Amino acid sequence: MRKKIFGNIGLKILSAALAVTLWFFVTYRGQSEMAVDASLEFKNMPNNLEMLRHNVKRVNLNISGHERILKTLRPMDVRVIVDLADAKKGEAVYFFDKNNIAVPRTIKVLRIDPAGVKVVLDESASKTVPVKAHISGVPEDGYRIKAIEVKPSSVEVEGARTEVNRISLLRTEQIDITGLDAGMTQDVRLNLNGKNIRTKTPEVTVKISVERTFR
Repeated sequence: MRKKIFGNIGLKILSAALAVTLWFFVTYRGQSEMAVDASLEFKNMPNNLEMLRHNVKRVNLNISGHERILKTLRPMDVRVIVDLADAKKGEAVYFFDKNNIAVPRTIKVLRIDPAGVKVVLDESASKTVPVKAHISGVPEDGYRIKAIEVKPSSVEVEGARTEVNRISLLRTEQIDITGLDAGMTQDVRLNLNGKNIRTKTPEVTVKISVERTFR
């Protein structure tokens, strides 16, 4: 029995070493690294809070995996997720670790830059503000604007209280009336001007009446 077990021990050790070497070769052949910019995703925002601002738009990641998988990665496949379930009003810093990174199962995260994100949260608020049409240009010679009607004439805005409190009215996108010699009615989007607010009414109807001038 001992001869069967320990016979040709050198050959058996060599065979085992070759098997391990082959396993490593097959497993790690085609492995590669790459840098990607991952989008930042916030989840579980409390209902009474709004994102006022944050200082990171995208996160740079160094990742490794099989070259074939890395080549087929889509932007939506790599995300950095920040859980705000326990967030409170004010400023806070959320640090990233590998648990924050959503990547395909076979990919490893090697480096995360920056290490975290600073967010500022504010209370939710809403109010109703008037809407004014943004008119540019002048009518045809011999004509003038008689009336401008906006429907609805006011809309409800909502968002972070700090932003909402600053708003006294909203304007529409620009309406060019150069050379206008007859009345016109047009659906126009509201211009939020990059403010951290939203409206349930994305556009309004603007009716412009013109009349001839008398000399």
